Amino acid sequence: MQQLLTQQTQGSSKGSCILLPYLLLFFKSDNCTEGQSSMADPGHPVKCSPVMVDGVALNGPTVNILDSEDFLQQSMAIILEDAVKKATDVKEKVCEWRPPEELKELLDLELRDEGESESQILQRCRDAIRYSVKTTHPRFFNQLFAGLEPYSLVASCIVEALKPSAYTYEVGPVFTLVEDAVLRKMMELVGWEEGGDGIFNAGGSMSNMYAVNLARYHHCPDIKQLGLSAAPRLVLFTSQECHYSISKAAAFLGIGTKNVYKVPSDESGKMIPSALEELIKKAKSEGAVPFMVNATAGTTVLGAFDPLEEIADICGEHNLWLHVDACWGGAALISKKHKHLLKGIHRANSVAWNPHKMMMACLQCSAFLVRDKTGLLQRCYSASASYLFQQDKFYDISFDTGDKSIQCGRKPDAFKFWLLWKAVGARQLEQRVDRALAMARYLADEIKKREGFRLLMEPEYANVCFWYIPPSLRQLEDGPELWSKLHTVAPVIKERMMKVGSMMVGYQPHSDRANFFRMIVISPQAGKADMDFVLDEIHNLGKDL
Repeated sequence: MQQLLTQQTQGSSKGSCILLPYLLLFFKSDNCTEGQSSMADPGHPVKCSPVMVDGVALNGPTVNILDSEDFLQQSMAIILEDAVKKATDVKEKVCEWRPPEELKELLDLELRDEGESESQILQRCRDAIRYSVKTTHPRFFNQLFAGLEPYSLVASCIVEALKPSAYTYEVGPVFTLVEDAVLRKMMELVGWEEGGDGIFNAGGSMSNMYAVNLARYHHCPDIKQLGLSAAPRLVLFTSQECHYSISKAAAFLGIGTKNVYKVPSDESGKMIPSALEELIKKAKSEGAVPFMVNATAGTTVLGAFDPLEEIADICGEHNLWLHVDACWGGAALISKKHKHLLKGIHRANSVAWNPHKMMMACLQCSAFLVRDKTGLLQRCYSASASYLFQQDKFYDISFDTGDKSIQCGRKPDAFKFWLLWKAVGARQLEQRVDRALAMARYLADEIKKREGFRLLMEPEYANVCFWYIPPSLRQLEDGPELWSKLHTVAPVIKERMMKVGSMMVGYQPHSDRANFFRMIVISPQAGKADMDFVLDEIHNLGKDL
């Protein structure tokens, strides 16, 4: 060994730079050749010869995970204290706002040749948590997800520690079985008594893309092999209130956004069935081929539920695939009090449902459900990769679900919902949904009582939309001047609340309506006091405008 080291150090400086670190690793390694051990001190002779390949010493591991045990314990303590305890404490800020250029400097984002010390990395962890938005905070009402669910968090940690992939039973035995069980239960809630098919994937937008592509394949199966040349001009229909992923899917799949016919909605945001019927006739008169209707159960802004029974009747009459985007509103299916909102969903051909929204599973947790039981999903997406999906395996290959997926590697997201459901049970999940909608009702009633607040519409779900009118504008009559000035109010209040860090509530315009606040009520951590606080804080932040 000493001779080899001497030869290398006497050689070119380039060779010395390359080999010396690996030789030092060799000297320090506790593992040499099996049954032998090296000395920790390079000054002492070692009992085994190095194994060198391409100038790299291969004796023993160069990374010992147990050496990181102290770091893991310290980092977990930081996560528990800063990302769990403090982030869910109503007395703490929802966010520690910094503009992008300042935050870049604070985080020191540059990646360098040499690694940093353990203490520096722990500080990086603290900073990442400190300057992130705490979506688990009781006063985070900005998105269609919120709150901390401890059982789902633990499931996420287990998944990240094991690093499985859900494409085959071979590498994910526990998680493929869990996914199957969760999908079956969700299909039962949808009302498919005979079951169906499905897969978890990376988000609701992906579920909707699955639906568009599967509906097209069902209508034109040759398109899988022959491409767009095998299809006529296809048209799909969706409401003007639908999620933007429908248009994205049409663009991504080559259908074209102009072939997405937007069906008018009524004042409450629901698709108008008679307008759908007229657009289908219009598309046919143009020589186009209608193939799919996307109905929404819980629209993003207003929280509206399309009339599924009437839409299903129309789809049946015209032989169209019915997909229901229930990513947001699907949670109502678990509530006996509110499942009527999705009446008729059992007639859908496919359903998208995100447990990471109202069900509070950790992101991402999104299911795509299909009523078909003939293997349509598999036929549409299968590529029959022989290195993964061998047909002569020693177990039941029906649990190798990866060939139904657009993805190859796929996280077992269903586990995050399964462990949560096992822990709290369906009854508590139902109570969470009922409480969230009752809280939204309380907030709406308070808005109607308070001077300077105006409700956009009565909430049907957990979306509460309203304007705040500052004192300076309250004497103006409804008209262009009021709405023009009011349009600028919500963005300023949003900026102020972000910089103070007191809460987060979203805002947006809608059709010809001026900017209004859209409050989403989900988390069981939020209570009546938090609803009152939101209205008080909006007034305090905007009363001078």
